[in-house]
Amino acid sequence: MNITVYGDSILKGVLLENGRYVVDHSWEQRLSEDFGLSIRNRSRFGSTIQKALALIRRDAETPPAEKEIAVLEFGGNDCDYDWTAISENPEADYDCKTPPALFLERYREAVELLRGSGRIPVVLNLPPIHSEQYLRFICRNGLSRKNILRWLGDVEAISRWQEKYSRMTEQAARETGAEMIDVRRAFPPAGPALRELLCADGIHPSRPGQERIYGVLRAALG
Repeated sequence: MNITVYGDSILKGVLLENGRYVVDHSWEQRLSEDFGLSIRNRSRFGSTIQKALALIRRDAETPPAEKEIAVLEFGGNDCDYDWTAISENPEADYDCKTPPALFLERYREAVELLRGSGRIPVVLNLPPIHSEQYLRFICRNGLSRKNILRWLGDVEAISRWQEKYSRMTEQAARETGAEMIDVRRAFPPAGPALRELLCADGIHPSRPGQERIYGVLRAALG
């Protein structure tokens, strides 16, 4: 059986260590060894569901040679904002990279394209993020924390908004009948316990966080 992964930096295995981003492919290597799988990881740093659709459409034109699971993991970049613009002008209105209605529409489209090509679509929801840690990270080079908070209302609005996108991935799975793997349940929702499972940017799972994701995926495959 083959697995193709379409996602962003979470399933790419991106980690922030010593002030720079590195990639660790160990989760996919371990699953390959555990189950004798061929895993093709087409995740991209910064990817959104809209960016990925062009790749998914191309892949869907060719049916798989054998049974293939297509894993989808998006939302973390889709829900993100232009924080520099907000810092400079917190009184304006802003859209995130992929507004909610469009995100849900494109996610359903991706599932149906993959299913129509003969693949088995599987949707992953999102690990939680740490709002305070993330805000500190995006303001590290001089963005105005005060202005960003004025626009947000409160710092936890960041994690509530990201959780909304995680819930929409679950909704897309329900509405299309796709299998859903609940990665989020492997993480505490907030606080110091969550911070230990995330990198310094508050969004990428640390090595212990990646271990949690590996455990969930291994249990789902087992």
